[in-house]
Amino acid sequence: MTRCEIHRFTFNPFGVNTYVLYSPEREALLIDPGCSNHREQAELQDFLQQKDLKPTRLLLTHAHIDHVLGNAWVDRVFGLQPWMHRMDLPDLERLQAYAPLFGVEAEPSPAPSGFLAHGDTVTWSGPTLQILEAPGHSPGSLCFWIPEQGWVVSGDVLFERSIGRTDLPGGDHPTLIASIQKVLGQLPEETLVYPGHGEPTTIGVELRENPFLNGPGLSR
Repeated sequence: MTRCEIHRFTFNPFGVNTYVLYSPEREALLIDPGCSNHREQAELQDFLQQKDLKPTRLLLTHAHIDHVLGNAWVDRVFGLQPWMHRMDLPDLERLQAYAPLFGVEAEPSPAPSGFLAHGDTVTWSGPTLQILEAPGHSPGSLCFWIPEQGWVVSGDVLFERSIGRTDLPGGDHPTLIASIQKVLGQLPEETLVYPGHGEPTTIGVELRENPFLNGPGLSR
Protein backbone atom coordinates (compact mmCIF):
# COMPACT_ATOMS: atom_id res chain seq x y z
CA MET A 1 0.00 0.00 0.00
CA THR A 2 1.29 3.44 -0.94
CA ARG A 3 1.73 5.65 2.11
CA CYS A 4 2.77 9.22 2.76
CA GLU A 5 4.13 11.31 5.60
CA ILE A 6 2.63 14.51 7.00
CA HIS A 7 4.46 17.47 8.49
CA ARG A 8 2.78 20.38 10.23
CA PHE A 9 3.93 23.98 10.45
CA THR A 10 2.14 26.62 12.52
CA PHE A 11 2.35 30.00 10.83
CA ASN A 12 1.27 33.64 11.07
CA PRO A 13 -0.41 35.57 13.91
CA PHE A 14 -3.52 33.40 13.58
CA GLY A 15 -1.65 30.15 14.29
CA VAL A 16 -2.66 28.40 11.07
CA ASN A 17 -1.55 24.82 10.51
CA THR A 18 0.13 24.45 7.14
CA TYR A 19 0.60 20.83 6.08
CA VAL A 20 3.05 19.13 3.77
CA LEU A 21 2.12 15.65 2.61
CA TYR A 22 4.98 13.79 0.95
CA SER A 23 5.43 10.39 -0.65
CA PRO A 24 8.41 8.04 -0.84
CA GLU A 25 8.90 9.35 -4.39
CA ARG A 26 9.63 12.81 -2.92
CA GLU A 27 6.48 14.40 -4.30
CA ALA A 28 4.77 16.87 -1.97
CA LEU A 29 1.33 18.42 -1.62
CA LEU A 30 1.06 21.78 0.16
CA ILE A 31 -2.14 22.46 2.12
CA ASP A 32 -3.14 25.93 3.38
CA PRO A 33 0.11 27.89 3.05
CA GLY A 34 -0.14 30.34 5.96
CA CYS A 35 3.49 31.50 5.75
CA SER A 36 3.25 35.27 6.05
CA ASN A 37 6.85 36.52 6.27
CA HIS A 38 10.37 35.70 5.14
CA ARG A 39 11.17 33.65 8.25
CA GLU A 40 8.13 31.39 7.80
CA GLN A 41 8.72 31.08 4.08
CA ALA A 42 12.33 30.07 4.73
CA GLU A 43 11.21 27.52 7.33
CA LEU A 44 8.92 25.82 4.82
CA GLN A 45 11.43 26.00 1.98
CA ASP A 46 14.26 24.65 4.14
CA PHE A 47 12.14 21.64 5.10
CA LEU A 48 11.33 20.90 1.46
CA GLN A 49 14.99 21.19 0.47
CA GLN A 50 16.23 19.06 3.35
CA LYS A 51 13.78 16.32 2.42
CA ASP A 52 14.47 16.80 -1.31
CA LEU A 53 10.74 17.27 -1.97
CA LYS A 54 9.08 18.59 -5.09
CA PRO A 55 5.70 20.28 -4.47
CA THR A 56 3.26 19.49 -7.26
CA ARG A 57 -0.09 20.73 -5.94
CA LEU A 58 -1.35 23.54 -3.71
CA LEU A 59 -4.62 22.69 -1.95
CA LEU A 60 -6.86 24.95 0.12
CA THR A 61 -9.36 23.76 2.69
CA HIS A 62 -10.93 27.22 2.36
CA ALA A 63 -9.91 30.73 1.38
CA HIS A 64 -10.02 32.72 4.61
CA ILE A 65 -7.12 35.15 4.82
CA ASP A 66 -5.13 33.26 7.45
CA HIS A 67 -4.96 30.13 5.28
CA VAL A 68 -3.83 31.80 2.05
CA LEU A 69 -1.18 34.35 3.06
CA GLY A 70 1.51 32.22 1.40
CA ASN A 71 -0.30 31.68 -1.91
CA ALA A 72 1.63 34.34 -3.82
CA TRP A 73 4.97 33.09 -2.48
CA VAL A 74 4.17 29.47 -3.38
CA ASP A 75 3.29 30.61 -6.90
CA ARG A 76 6.55 32.55 -7.27
CA VAL A 77 8.81 29.82 -5.92
CA PHE A 78 7.10 26.64 -7.11
CA GLY A 79 4.78 27.82 -9.89
CA LEU A 80 1.71 26.41 -8.15
CA GLN A 81 -1.72 28.01 -8.03
CA PRO A 82 -4.40 26.87 -5.59
CA TRP A 83 -7.01 24.17 -6.01
CA MET A 84 -10.10 24.99 -3.93
CA HIS A 85 -13.90 25.05 -3.86
CA ARG A 86 -15.54 27.51 -6.23
CA MET A 87 -17.78 28.91 -3.48
CA ASP A 88 -14.78 30.40 -1.65
CA LEU A 89 -13.50 32.32 -4.66
CA PRO A 90 -14.92 35.69 -3.43
CA ASP A 91 -12.82 35.42 -0.25
CA LEU A 92 -9.69 34.71 -2.29
CA GLU A 93 -10.37 37.69 -4.56
CA ARG A 94 -10.91 40.03 -1.60
CA LEU A 95 -7.70 39.01 0.17
CA GLN A 96 -6.03 42.42 -0.03
CA ALA A 97 -9.20 44.23 1.00
CA TYR A 98 -9.53 42.05 4.10
CA ALA A 99 -5.86 42.30 5.16
CA PRO A 100 -6.00 45.78 6.78
CA LEU A 101 -9.04 44.73 8.82
CA PHE A 102 -6.93 41.99 10.43
CA GLY A 103 -3.76 44.06 10.76
CA VAL A 104 -1.71 42.02 8.31
CA GLU A 105 -0.14 42.56 4.92
CA ALA A 106 -1.10 40.33 2.02
CA GLU A 107 -0.05 39.98 -1.57
CA PRO A 108 -2.85 39.23 -4.02
CA SER A 109 -3.32 35.52 -4.51
CA PRO A 110 -2.96 33.93 -7.92
CA ALA A 111 -6.18 32.74 -9.46
CA PRO A 112 -7.04 29.08 -8.87
CA SER A 113 -5.64 26.35 -11.08
CA GLY A 114 -8.98 24.61 -10.73
CA PHE A 115 -11.84 23.80 -8.44
CA LEU A 116 -12.63 20.79 -6.25
CA ALA A 117 -16.01 19.50 -5.10
CA HIS A 118 -17.43 16.67 -3.03
CA GLY A 119 -16.55 13.27 -4.48
CA ASP A 120 -13.52 14.49 -6.42
CA THR A 121 -10.12 12.93 -5.83
CA VAL A 122 -6.55 14.17 -5.87
CA THR A 123 -4.18 11.57 -7.26
CA TRP A 124 -0.43 11.72 -6.95
CA SER A 125 2.43 9.35 -6.08
CA GLY A 126 1.05 9.03 -2.55
CA PRO A 127 -2.36 7.71 -1.46
CA THR A 128 -5.39 9.26 -3.12
CA LEU A 129 -7.10 12.15 -1.34
CA GLN A 130 -10.90 12.02 -1.22
CA ILE A 131 -12.58 15.44 -1.32
CA LEU A 132 -15.31 16.03 1.25
CA GLU A 133 -17.45 19.17 1.24
CA ALA A 134 -18.22 20.46 4.73
CA PRO A 135 -19.67 23.98 4.53
CA GLY A 136 -20.60 26.11 7.50
CA HIS A 137 -17.34 27.77 8.49
CA SER A 138 -17.16 29.03 4.92
CA PRO A 139 -19.44 28.20 1.98
CA GLY A 140 -16.71 26.18 0.29
CA SER A 141 -14.96 24.44 3.17
CA LEU A 142 -13.27 21.21 2.06
CA CYS A 143 -11.74 18.33 3.98
CA PHE A 144 -9.11 16.02 2.51
CA TRP A 145 -9.60 12.40 3.55
CA ILE A 146 -6.98 9.69 3.05
CA PRO A 147 -8.80 6.43 3.83
CA GLU A 148 -5.70 4.25 3.43
CA GLN A 149 -3.96 6.08 6.26
CA GLY A 150 -6.96 6.93 8.38
CA TRP A 151 -6.31 10.68 8.16
CA VAL A 152 -8.47 13.68 7.40
CA VAL A 153 -7.25 17.27 7.05
CA SER A 154 -10.27 19.16 8.34
CA GLY A 155 -9.34 22.81 7.86
CA ASP A 156 -11.46 24.97 10.17
CA VAL A 157 -14.44 22.60 10.23
CA LEU A 158 -13.48 20.56 13.30
CA PHE A 159 -10.92 21.19 16.04
CA GLU A 160 -9.88 19.42 19.20
CA ARG A 161 -12.91 19.98 21.49
CA SER A 162 -14.12 22.82 19.29
CA ILE A 163 -15.44 23.77 15.85
CA GLY A 164 -14.83 26.54 13.33
CA ARG A 165 -16.26 29.98 13.94
CA THR A 166 -19.42 30.90 12.04
CA ASP A 167 -19.61 34.65 12.62
CA LEU A 168 -17.64 35.57 9.49
CA PRO A 169 -19.36 36.31 6.15
CA GLY A 170 -20.63 33.05 4.67
CA GLY A 171 -20.59 31.20 7.98
CA ASP A 172 -23.64 29.37 9.31
CA HIS A 173 -23.69 27.47 12.59
CA PRO A 174 -26.46 24.91 11.84
CA THR A 175 -24.83 24.15 8.50
CA LEU A 176 -21.47 23.57 10.15
CA ILE A 177 -22.92 21.22 12.79
CA ALA A 178 -24.72 19.28 10.05
CA SER A 179 -21.51 19.03 8.03
CA ILE A 180 -19.60 17.61 10.98
CA GLN A 181 -22.30 15.10 11.85
CA LYS A 182 -23.19 14.00 8.30
CA VAL A 183 -19.76 14.15 6.66
CA LEU A 184 -16.91 13.90 9.16
CA GLY A 185 -19.06 12.06 11.69
CA GLN A 186 -19.49 9.19 9.23
CA LEU A 187 -15.77 8.49 9.01
CA PRO A 188 -14.30 5.69 11.13
CA GLU A 189 -13.95 6.79 14.74
CA GLU A 190 -10.22 6.07 14.75
CA THR A 191 -9.66 8.57 11.91
CA LEU A 192 -6.96 11.09 12.82
CA VAL A 193 -8.08 14.69 12.37
CA TYR A 194 -5.44 17.23 11.34
CA PRO A 195 -7.17 20.60 11.91
CA GLY A 196 -6.51 24.09 10.61
CA HIS A 197 -5.54 25.28 14.10
CA GLY A 198 -4.39 23.45 17.21
CA GLU A 199 -3.50 19.84 17.86
CA PRO A 200 -4.63 16.65 16.09
CA THR A 201 -7.55 14.67 17.48
CA THR A 202 -9.75 11.79 16.32
CA ILE A 203 -13.29 11.55 15.01
CA GLY A 204 -14.33 9.27 17.87
CA VAL A 205 -13.02 11.56 20.59
CA GLU A 206 -14.81 14.55 19.10
CA LEU A 207 -18.11 12.71 18.65
CA ARG A 208 -17.99 11.71 22.31
CA GLU A 209 -16.41 14.73 23.98
CA ASN A 210 -16.73 17.82 21.81
CA PRO A 211 -19.16 20.14 23.66
CA PHE A 212 -20.37 21.69 20.40
CA LEU A 213 -21.51 18.27 19.16
CA ASN A 214 -23.05 17.03 22.36
CA GLY A 215 -25.15 19.94 23.62
CA PRO A 216 -28.92 20.00 24.17
CA GLY A 217 -30.93 19.32 21.05
CA LEU A 218 -28.04 17.90 19.05
CA SER A 219 -28.14 14.43 17.57
CA ARG A 220 -25.83 12.37 15.41
